[in-house]
Formats: sequence, C-alpha cells, structure tokens
Amino acid sequence: MHPLFGLQNHQLSDLLQEFSAPAYRVRQLSQALYQHWTDDLNAITTLPKELRDRLSGAGYQIGLPRIIETYMSVDGTERYLISTGDGQSVETVWMPEGDDGESGDGSETGYHDSTICVSSQIGCAVNCQFCLTAKLGIIRNLTAGEIAGQVVAVLKRHDVQIGRDRINLVFMGMGEPFLNYDAFMDAVRLLVREVGIAESRMTVSTSGIMPGILRFASESIRPKLAISLNAPNDKVRTAIMPITRKWNIQHLVDAVRQVPLRPKEKLTFEYVLLGGVNDQLSHADEVGKLLRRVGRPLKVNLIVWNPGPMMSYDMPPPHQVMEFQARLKHNGISAFVRRPRGRDIYAACGQLKRTVAVKVNPLLPTFPLPEPL
Repeated sequence: MHPLFGLQNHQLSDLLQEFSAPAYRVRQLSQALYQHWTDDLNAITTLPKELRDRLSGAGYQIGLPRIIETYMSVDGTERYLISTGDGQSVETVWMPEGDDGESGDGSETGYHDSTICVSSQIGCAVNCQFCLTAKLGIIRNLTAGEIAGQVVAVLKRHDVQIGRDRINLVFMGMGEPFLNYDAFMDAVRLLVREVGIAESRMTVSTSGIMPGILRFASESIRPKLAISLNAPNDKVRTAIMPITRKWNIQHLVDAVRQVPLRPKEKLTFEYVLLGGVNDQLSHADEVGKLLRRVGRPLKVNLIVWNPGPMMSYDMPPPHQVMEFQARLKHNGISAFVRRPRGRDIYAACGQLKRTVAVKVNPLLPTFPLPEPL
C-alpha cells in the first residue's frame, strides 16, 4: 500500500495527473489530509467516488500513523506508542503544559500552550551513554509522513484547533533528526505549509551533526535550534557522547555561528546534569567561558538526568542543580531548569525506548506504570 499522508503538494499534483484529475483536486486532497486529518480515503467526499475507487484500487491509502498504546503520567503527560504500519512502533509524548524549556521564547503558558515531543527515527545511532533510546541502536529512519503523522495523531486525540490552541513541537524524541535530514525537513515543511503550525513554535535538537547544522543554516523554513552540549569540555563530552570524536565542541561552535537568527530568537544549549560527572561549579565556569565565545544570543536548558533501567548514572541533588544554574547566571549565561515531565511512565528526556514491559521506574519514587488505555 502507498500512503498519501506525507506527500508534498507537488507530489500530490503529479499523482493526480496520473489519474487525469483536474488541478483543483490537489487542494481538496491536501485539505483532507493536512487540515481535516481524514484517516479514511472513502471519507474524502470532496473527491468523486470514482477517483477514490481508482486511488484505492491502485494501492493508495491515507496512511496516517495510529496510536496503539497510551500511558498516562501522574503529572498529565501522555506517552504514546505509534504504529508505523510495518510492525514497528515509535514513541511520541504530549505535555499539556510544556516543561518550561522550549515553549517558545517569551510565550505565555497555559492549558492551550502544550508541547508535543516528536521522534525522527526508530532508535538512535548516536549512542549517548546516558540515554535509554541509545540502547535500541538504530532500527530505521522515519519517513516525512511518519514524522508529521505523529503530530497529527496527537492533535486529533486532543481535539486541538490550529489557530486557536497554542502548540509547540520539539523534535527531541527518539533519534537524531540531522541523521534523517531530508525526511525531517520535509515533515517540517508539511507541518508549516499544510498543517499550519508556525516554524517559530518548533525546536529541533541535535547532538551536534555538523554537516546537518550547516545545511540547516541555509533553510528558508526552519525550526529553532537546540544543541545537546552536556559537557564543559571535549574530554567529558567524549566519555558520555562518543560522537564528539567526530565533531568536537569547537566544530559545533563554528557551525552554530552560521545559523541566522530571527528577531528575539536565541540558540538553545541543552545540558543534562549527571551526578558527579558534569555538575560541578568548575564545570559551570567552563560552560560559561565556552558559551561566551559563541557570540550569539543564547540560553541554556538544564535537564536533570532521568533514570532508566541498566543505566549507571546518578541524579544530582536539587540544591546542586540550583547552584549550577546560579553559577551560569553569575557567568552571564541565561539558564533555565526544565521540569521533568512523565518520568514515572518513561516519557521524560532520554527515557524513550518503547518501554512496555517495565512496570515501575525503580530509581524513582514508586509510581505504577498504568495499563495502556
């Protein structure tokens, strides 16, 4: 079967030309896919039945990704397993009030200012040592339709109205977006041009894929950029993020300087605090010195490490997190602590691993893992 969801307008145009359909049918089909979120070809009644039958007979279907399991956190966060139609699944997270991190610079918060965390790959090849997703390895890239489809599946579930409800997208789920660059950017274009979500409400996080950052700098439509820094120097970073051997911190600094910023936009540097590894005040001083050299408007999002099974790191105590944040501010760096969302259901940053068998997170206060809804 051939999915229609995920095709750009020019691809829909080429397809419908094969069926001798008039040009205005392209807009009708696009509206059904990306604005009405229709999940059944036969339900697109703006298209004549004869055309629908011919498309179906040729093996075309909507192909919108489907939520197959839902886990609900005590804090309102929801984690979804979303079917990709080939026996695989990917994880997506809904945070009804965001996490105080990438909700958009200067935006107000509230019930209708929610965040969807989107995956770009099934698994991940980057092998960050503190991330549960890395334990999967890389299984495959997602298509543009599978990436954008996660968003639409969650929007449908929560009856979100584009233009009324404020929605943020963070491409910070499973996978490294810049190792699936073309599909990721095609998904972004669909979400901006067809679904109607502003690019300024989107943030993409990269572990530091320098060629991807340089390509990203030249895009006319692009989300905001977040760099997973996580260390004050190359020695510490290499130990926890082996990709540093290929592109060190100076490479990242040189690359992000090429990214043009919109008015009031800031670069984000994410920093996962690992107890006893990268959380000392001397590390904060190093980070401050490093980021002052970037010479661009920026902020740091501090993320307390989220535990998972078979992970050998520790969470720093709250007072140490606050001291680290204060030291960064003392060094002239804007720093914010991201609220952990959905830790009890393995939905927090670095925890996504299609976890279905684990019933509690043994390294946190006891919260039973709910049965799927």
